[in-house]
Amino acid sequence: MRRRAEAATESRTPAVDAAIACDRLVRIFSADGVEVQALQGLELTVAQGDLVALVGASGSGKSTLLNILAGLDVPTAGSAAVAGYDLLELSARDRLRYRREAVGFVFQQTARNLLPFLTAAQNVALPMQLRGGGGGGGGGRRGAGARRAARVAEVLDALGIGDLAHRHPAQLSGGQQQRVAIAVAMANDPKVLLADEPTGELDSETAAAVFETFRTVNKELGVTVVIVTHDPMVAGEVRRTVAIRDGRTSSEVLRSLVTDEHGEESVSEREYVVLDRSGRVQLPAKFLAALGMEHRVAVDLAADHIELRPDGGR
Repeated sequence: MRRRAEAATESRTPAVDAAIACDRLVRIFSADGVEVQALQGLELTVAQGDLVALVGASGSGKSTLLNILAGLDVPTAGSAAVAGYDLLELSARDRLRYRREAVGFVFQQTARNLLPFLTAAQNVALPMQLRGGGGGGGGGRRGAGARRAARVAEVLDALGIGDLAHRHPAQLSGGQQQRVAIAVAMANDPKVLLADEPTGELDSETAAAVFETFRTVNKELGVTVVIVTHDPMVAGEVRRTVAIRDGRTSSEVLRSLVTDEHGEESVSEREYVVLDRSGRVQLPAKFLAALGMEHRVAVDLAADHIELRPDGGR
């Protein structure tokens, strides 16, 4: 399976304006002689400055994709580029630099995002200390410390949590911890921010406040944000929701703000199925069930569309 996947995938040049570009991405896990293909030729492009939600059932491959984009896992075949980094070509040293500088990551479990013995400000400063230096310029160690302190204050204030700087995680609510975690992920000014179920352990009101923080990061700081979520509130509030099924992108929902003839604004949304480079689409299961489609379908080309019908020869 691994050899076939590698032979079938040929990389192509990603779109110039894409923050994330995945082409025929494959990830195969092996255990006890059994190979499981978690990603089966997945294709995904995310434009710079976009805010995207990834949804899908458990085992669909969305968390595998997020781990690859975060540099925590390595794809088996295909191509994946994030913020100008080719994820298949990175050495161990480059992958570490990529995780420190190019992407930020927020875990679902609040305890995984923050060190309990550090204050919020110290947690935010830690990624900068691990990266080394103080953001450029001279001044030695004292100057570097001053620049880190200024960056910490800048990030916390931008996210509206400057008053939490001197609190330890145990002194913060779950929502406050997640907002500080976003600040930690933003410490080194990444181009892309990734989040795995960041509102999964929060009530609806707190989840809404945390999502507003992601919106601030996206709108005010210009960072590309990708969120894996089961939360319908989060999925329904972004411009683009991408559904993953059986290791491939299956459908997308695009939302836009429209104004009617009376000047009233409303959100319009349309669902599309995804057409990959091989011409494959995953039709919605409810459509197939409604018409009793299985095994094969009749396909006809009309002037401006393609018609699919149940196999009439059954």
